[in-house]
Amino acid sequence: MKIGITCYPTYGGSGVVATELGIELAARGHEIHFITYSQPFRLTGREANIRYHEVPVSNYPLFEYPPYDLALATHMAEVAEFHSLDLLHVHYAIPHSVSALLARQMLAARGKHLPFITTLHGTDITLVGLDRSYLPITEFGINESDGVTAISSYLRDRTYQAFNITRDIEVIRNFVNCDFYVRDPELVAKQRPRFAKPDEKLIVHLSNFRPVKRVTDVVEVFARIAPIVPSRLLLIGDGPERSAAEFLAMKYGLTDRIDFLGKQDNVNELLALADLMIMPSEMESFGLAALEAMACRVPAIATRVGGVPELIEHQVNGLLYEVGDIDGMAAGALSLLTDPDGLEAMSAAARKTAQDKFCASRIIPHYEAYYEQVIAASTQT
Repeated sequence: MKIGITCYPTYGGSGVVATELGIELAARGHEIHFITYSQPFRLTGREANIRYHEVPVSNYPLFEYPPYDLALATHMAEVAEFHSLDLLHVHYAIPHSVSALLARQMLAARGKHLPFITTLHGTDITLVGLDRSYLPITEFGINESDGVTAISSYLRDRTYQAFNITRDIEVIRNFVNCDFYVRDPELVAKQRPRFAKPDEKLIVHLSNFRPVKRVTDVVEVFARIAPIVPSRLLLIGDGPERSAAEFLAMKYGLTDRIDFLGKQDNVNELLALADLMIMPSEMESFGLAALEAMACRVPAIATRVGGVPELIEHQVNGLLYEVGDIDGMAAGALSLLTDPDGLEAMSAAARKTAQDKFCASRIIPHYEAYYEQVIAASTQT
């Protein structure tokens, strides 16, 4: 198949999933065309069967804000026609589903057919989409899609509750390449000394540091762990809450035990160095960062929100707490860090969950089957 993919090409979860999906599909022989305003950060530009098409946006004095959604629609139609795409797959409803709808209509006026699928990722429904300014157009874009998927049952149900959706939503959960996200003992032995001494535990957090990720809670939890268990904290990512987290680290006198690494491309290698992940988010529609850690044999201490319970089973492959339960999360972390056998059992269970349920080799065929279903159905209408 020839598939066009549009996403936000940034460090957010939707962009990560969309890019990884394109890479996996290309590896299976499909021709993938990314249509975005900049190259997705996880693309190297050297992948076979993948092409990138930059969306040009003109800055006319008349426009206070450049009309990216219109430029995107035009470029979608151009790429689809020139390369004879079979379908578009857009990630994040706003504005991508509406741009895809415009592209479909432009091509239909010329007698050409282009179905599109919208994948819902979370804040496009739970936050942005519920804004009164965007709710009607979000609902319209979803209903006009030829196919709709959600990354968790929670998000599917939340979408039905929040909007008047008249079509089916297919749940296809997030995934991880279990051959790429894996703990390599030799690499761990080589790189871990950069961040921790042999007698120290290593805790990790990975996010885009938005308020919803509650990165200051990570520092608070670590501040309760550090006096009891020799340990260090890796904070991977960047965003608006970084300065608050740095201030808190200074307040607790932990600056020499916390590494702010910023945005990193080799998160698979960094996650594998850790003993535990802390993900205290206020909301997660799935919890991709936790899955990536679990595939590397790193169990997550997370919050019981959104789609996270579909990934983490409490006291089996991780621990779940209520939002803001800093003392509980710290106690849970200490119980694992002081119990080598218990931590090893949970680490093995975390990896097994990733392998059994969320490996790319299990999820990608669901996307392929759904693509074929949508293409077949759209040609009959």
